[in-house]
Amino acid sequence: MPKTRFLWIGILMLFWLDTFAQHEGRSSMRVAFYNVENLFDTFNDTLTADDEFTPEGVRFWTYSRFIRKCQNIGKVLIALGEWDAPGIIGLCEVENRFVLTQLLRYSALGRLNYQIVHFDSPDSRGIDVGMLFRKDKFQLLHSEPIRIQFTGPDARTTRDVLYVKGIALKTDTLHLFVNHWPSKFGGVMATDPLRRFVAERLRSRVDSILHADPLAGILLIGDLNDEPSEASITEHLQARLDTANLAPNDLYNLMAPLYRQTGSGTNKFRENWSLIDQIIVSVPLLRSFRGLGIHTVGAKIFNADFLLEDDPVHTGKRLFRTYSGYTYTGGFADHLPVYVDILGRSVNPCDY
Repeated sequence: MPKTRFLWIGILMLFWLDTFAQHEGRSSMRVAFYNVENLFDTFNDTLTADDEFTPEGVRFWTYSRFIRKCQNIGKVLIALGEWDAPGIIGLCEVENRFVLTQLLRYSALGRLNYQIVHFDSPDSRGIDVGMLFRKDKFQLLHSEPIRIQFTGPDARTTRDVLYVKGIALKTDTLHLFVNHWPSKFGGVMATDPLRRFVAERLRSRVDSILHADPLAGILLIGDLNDEPSEASITEHLQARLDTANLAPNDLYNLMAPLYRQTGSGTNKFRENWSLIDQIIVSVPLLRSFRGLGIHTVGAKIFNADFLLEDDPVHTGKRLFRTYSGYTYTGGFADHLPVYVDILGRSVNPCDY
């Protein structure tokens, strides 16, 4: 064999060993968020406005339809995980803890020993946010609901923001906030102060964490019902859309590259797609200042073909939903899920 061939084999071996060394001790976890659109059980809760999602309601919501929706949601999240199911799943528009237990019982997610984080919120429709996590990927340390109480003319309550803290990938502390901000139902101008209020409340909690730990890894996920460039996000939450001159206490919106793409979004109204489901991170997590970091590919929208159908009224595709109007179609939801991969490295437990 010519000497040059041995030389090239040696170079390739060194390259492989160097690559292996760089990734040795590295682990990864996919974090997903999905607005599952009205995951209700079939029972009538006399304290909330859930009547339409009962067998006697206008949608004729039956147990078999509920189970099929659980199976559909599981299919989406398993497919989103590709080779490895998500380590953390944030959800919104879930009615209670029972529907989350049934989701795990009747879908493919149940085989993966997911744990549930959930608190009942004072939302008038009875819909909450929740989180599922795999114990092999995330060690829960603390969780609590952040109550949102509007004052003044709009005095009322809405969905909580869910705060969860834990050790991710056996590496470092990860702070998560799962969100479902007030919708624009009732008018954009009328509801804009509500989203700004939630953004300020959330920013205050972020600042408290960063004050105690300037290198904290913080991840905000959820349906914000505003696009990345709107004031509630850029001014009140202070989530930036560019990485130039980021300060250590800044937040960066990982959806920024997707937001600049024409026709990209997670929700469609008539002919327009909007990017209202978002993933936002602290700079220490973005820059991998400690053990955890964001994969270089950034955040993604999961838009598999089976989640979409031809739009008979407007151009292109639309979301394949559980209902089209009040007609049951057996689809998925009115949002596409979003996700990001977090990388970790092994650290000495004494570092905590």
